[in-house]
Amino acid sequence: MLDARQLEALAAVAEQGSFLAAAQALNITLAAVSLRIKSLEEALGQRLLVRGKTVTTTAAGQALLTHVRQVRLMETDLLQGLSGGAAAGAAGAASWQTLSVAINADSMASWFLPGVAPLLAQHRLLLDIMLDDQDHTHGALKSGDVLGCVTTLSRAMRGCVAEPLGTMRYRCVGSASLLASVQEAGGGVSIHRLLATPAVIFNRKDGLQDAFLARHFGLKQPAYPRHFAPAVDGFEMAIELGLGWGMVPDQHLANRAAQPGRTPLLELIPGAAVDVMLYWQHWEREAPSAQRLTQAVKAAAARSLIQDW
Repeated sequence: MLDARQLEALAAVAEQGSFLAAAQALNITLAAVSLRIKSLEEALGQRLLVRGKTVTTTAAGQALLTHVRQVRLMETDLLQGLSGGAAAGAAGAASWQTLSVAINADSMASWFLPGVAPLLAQHRLLLDIMLDDQDHTHGALKSGDVLGCVTTLSRAMRGCVAEPLGTMRYRCVGSASLLASVQEAGGGVSIHRLLATPAVIFNRKDGLQDAFLARHFGLKQPAYPRHFAPAVDGFEMAIELGLGWGMVPDQHLANRAAQPGRTPLLELIPGAAVDVMLYWQHWEREAPSAQRLTQAVKAAAARSLIQDW
């Protein structure tokens, strides 16, 4: 049997980033934390932590950390069930439960939060959201930092389930002045003018612009000037101000169109899009609260994403 105090010490060190911070969080001495970690490593016969300026977990340590987080969720659900749910709410902040997820910014700002908000309020759940590009969010699930992620990875990772959510469709858009500057006399877009015009890119992991150029012009990673704007509002504002062209999902374009006074973003090539298929990857063994979140995410995606698989 694994020792609960030793596991909590491991989790505290991993989450706090140092032995000293872990000791302060657990309200025990630094020596006690070190002894618990050492005893756990000796019992398992392998290193769990890599000591350095920043303490990191080994593969074995990460597996144990994932186990600890799963057990925490299950214990919280059990205790709330035993106390009758509503009665637990009277206890105040202690009854709130945190669920960690990794999602891309476009999903968070469009369909994800509106879709799960009723569940969060009803069951006193808190979200700890890690933002990353949809091609990279699965790394947080693999490391055990989150219980689920919105990702483009269709193959389920070890110990996980990958459930299709639907497709987000992205349009290449720009301001009216930018569109006029890249058009040829006949009305089509000049690829030479487009490549001489800056693009607005969310961050350095964002490959949607390259995907658009590859799909519709046959270009493989061409060179072009780039602005980086890693915030949804700032990203769209940069395009609206004519700073460059960029890829915006249909959901965001529809929201803009529904707001009076918003400057429209125009498609550079009408009908030319990049489709991104999204999946919800989550632990195969889920606590009841995590199961409810999974169902809410799938329902929200079914209402907002293209269901064409």
